[in-house]
Amino acid sequence: MKNVFIVRHCKAEGQAADAPLTGQGVQQALELAQFLLDKGIDHIVSSPYRRACDTIKPLADLIGVEVVMDERLTERILSGRNKPAWREMLRRTYEDLDMCYEGGESSRTAMHRAVRVVEEIRQNSSQNAVIVSHGNLISLLLKHYDNRIGFREWEGLSNPDVYRLSFLQDAPGIQRIWTS
Repeated sequence: MKNVFIVRHCKAEGQAADAPLTGQGVQQALELAQFLLDKGIDHIVSSPYRRACDTIKPLADLIGVEVVMDERLTERILSGRNKPAWREMLRRTYEDLDMCYEGGESSRTAMHRAVRVVEEIRQNSSQNAVIVSHGNLISLLLKHYDNRIGFREWEGLSNPDVYRLSFLQDAPGIQRIWTS
């Protein structure tokens, strides 16, 4: 069985690509490393955003696994402009996966770039991989494997959060394993 641990980054100081973890986020990253230490992780792929890299660095250092940066794991851009009604706009994109706001990316497009990362991991020799990314993209990735996942599940994500996506032959299983 192949496992892909999907990790949402720890608490950060903002949404910018270079936003660092908060003091609490740094502590969470250390706790996350201990949580994942016995999972046999042999491959790590991360969004290049600082908060994602800083989230997984303690584990990578502990187990001696290099972190592979992958642009496909960056957060989904909802719109090219900040909108006061962004939450409602986001909710609608879970109902219509092809909805795309000006300057943004549709749910389907974002979902497919993340799924390609998982599919590449499924084809490589690793048995227990970690993907580190961001809330909206993670919820869309999980939705690909279980269509019941949507806006409410996105709202329920924590920082950090960990889901185990396991594959026995081609049948995926999803389990939330992080309890904060």
